Amino acid sequence: MSPKFLYFDLGKVLVDFSVERMCRQMGEAANIDAALVRETIFAGGLQDQFECGRISDRQFHELFCQRTGSRADFDALAEAGNDIFNINLSIVPVVAQLAQAGHRMGVLSNTSKSHWDHCRRRYRIVADAFSVHALSFEIGVSKPATAIFRAAAELAGCQPEDIFYVDDIAGHVAGARSVGFDAVQYTTTPELVGELRKRDVRFNY
Repeated sequence: MSPKFLYFDLGKVLVDFSVERMCRQMGEAANIDAALVRETIFAGGLQDQFECGRISDRQFHELFCQRTGSRADFDALAEAGNDIFNINLSIVPVVAQLAQAGHRMGVLSNTSKSHWDHCRRRYRIVADAFSVHALSFEIGVSKPATAIFRAAAELAGCQPEDIFYVDDIAGHVAGARSVGFDAVQYTTTPELVGELRKRDVRFNY
């Protein structure tokens, strides 16, 4: 049966991003080494708190400065941490044609409010093509926890088994499948199109 709803991951599916660039740019903004940035926001759990909505962008900035001993400008640090994305050009026409064909679609992603707002401002396809946003910072839990997938199904107004989902991380695909989603791992856009064709998802592509 054809799915009733299509969910796409954001990072590494709709957009690409570079953690190395993020750490380098934030280090330059704060005048500290990129390795200290990585240790602080990833090993130190700061990014996880941000992506689960436990801290605001201002709190992120304050904690970052405290833990690194830096005095980075708020706007400069935010721009350095956000300017790390590039649209996945290969997937844009696929999403556009799915939307044109009337398929209901959403974004299901582990992301912070800062990253989400940046991507919506910068990429029209992200802002316009998706009617539902199941985002970790709003839901309060991140993939692969089953709670985020159950919340995503409720937001879509569908039973889990009626939802198709694509994510680049195998563990997230497994988490989605565990609650009943028809989930596949993203490798290339042609392979994704093939998976949609197998499910009789009709669109002009």
